[in-house]
Amino acid sequence: MSEILLIAGLGNPGSEYAKTRHNAGFMFLDKIAQKTSASFKPWQKLGEYAKVSVGGKDIFLARPLPFMNLSGDMLGSLARFYKIPPQSVLVCYDDMSLNLGEVRIRPEGSAGGQKGMLSTINNFGTQEIPRLKIGTGPKPEFIDAVNFVLGKFTKEEQKTLNAALDKAVEAALCAVGEGLERAMNKFN
Repeated sequence: MSEILLIAGLGNPGSEYAKTRHNAGFMFLDKIAQKTSASFKPWQKLGEYAKVSVGGKDIFLARPLPFMNLSGDMLGSLARFYKIPPQSVLVCYDDMSLNLGEVRIRPEGSAGGQKGMLSTINNFGTQEIPRLKIGTGPKPEFIDAVNFVLGKFTKEEQKTLNAALDKAVEAALCAVGEGLERAMNKFN
């Protein structure tokens, strides 16, 4: 498995989406940025990025800023410019098929219906992109998927989410420092 050189958090821009389930990836990125003292710069009007040091190793953090379904444009552009292979890009996003609070790391796979991941897969031309999924489900049967992911967390759910975000940050930093396989064994 390749080393992780770029960590991305997916979400939607704008205050109306800030605390929604679909922005768990942005919330994750905020936490890891704080922990690494990241200072973001714009990237080609597609998003923002920062170069940070994790355990003496330089990596990039990225936040695509077009809407979720265009996330791959920024990630592909940034990765190609810095010659980072898809297998070295860890993409973090919400997953309503996982229970709230669960964290899963995978080395590859389909988008599973997540439009930001689909955009990323399409842009890179491969499913061999590591991903870190933060559970935001289960989705109740009576709510349609769009309304669910664009819904906000209750105060009680926010507590569970915060613990999951902390775990996700630990998992990502473990993937950078000790490798993706070690992170999967430790955090899945």
